[in-house]
Amino acid sequence: MISKIKEKNPLIHNITNYVTVNGVANALISLGASPVMADSEFEVSDIVSISNALVINIGTLNERVLKSMIKAGIRANELGLPVVLDPVGAGASLYRTQAVFELLKSIKFSLIRLNISEAKTLINQTSTTNGVDASQSDLNADLSSAISVAKNISEKFNTITVISGKSDIITNGKNIAICDNGHEMMSKITGSGCMLSAVLGAFMCVGDTFETAVHGVSAYGICGERAFDKLGDNGNATYATLLIDELAFVSDDDVVKFGKIRHI
Repeated sequence: MISKIKEKNPLIHNITNYVTVNGVANALISLGASPVMADSEFEVSDIVSISNALVINIGTLNERVLKSMIKAGIRANELGLPVVLDPVGAGASLYRTQAVFELLKSIKFSLIRLNISEAKTLINQTSTTNGVDASQSDLNADLSSAISVAKNISEKFNTITVISGKSDIITNGKNIAICDNGHEMMSKITGSGCMLSAVLGAFMCVGDTFETAVHGVSAYGICGERAFDKLGDNGNATYATLLIDELAFVSDDDVVKFGKIRHI
């Protein structure tokens, strides 16, 4: 699947947040895709029309960009393109939560990538999100309850769900995989989740399936492990750069050899 991304060089339209936009663009380039960041409602339909996938990230949400997201998502659905949602901080504010449900009502998403606190918000369970991060209490919940939340989202919205955490959960409502690739250092940099959502958008271009999502999550986690192995005495900023570097080198064979995937 990674080799297909490099061969196809898919154009990924990102309506994303300005905190992590540079990292997202570089991650996609490193993987072998091409990023475009366009969020004006006057051009998003045109940009979607020449793209291979759309990734919507609500990290820095406002009314202007919300209109653009809905317009772009509707056009992507019309064209049959994969659409990924990263509902950053859902549950942190009433406005943000209402915006997420407006997006879910207006757009059919191929994949939703989020943390456990955001996930609980999507199925109207009480969550205690810590700003844009999952709360410690939600993170401490047992894996089986998180799996149940993921399945609920997939069934409710007819989508592939990826809940990121110490163990990543991937499900389409029927099949479930747990991926243990990755490193805790990934949670110490801004944008690791945003980059994963964009990377999964690229993977969806070469196979809009549960198996593709599992492959993409594992590949990204392997990059996180290798970045830490090379970190030495350096800090967070170096780690972010190393993570992006590793996306250029990870292969399908690496996923087969080093993927820590459990199907349950």
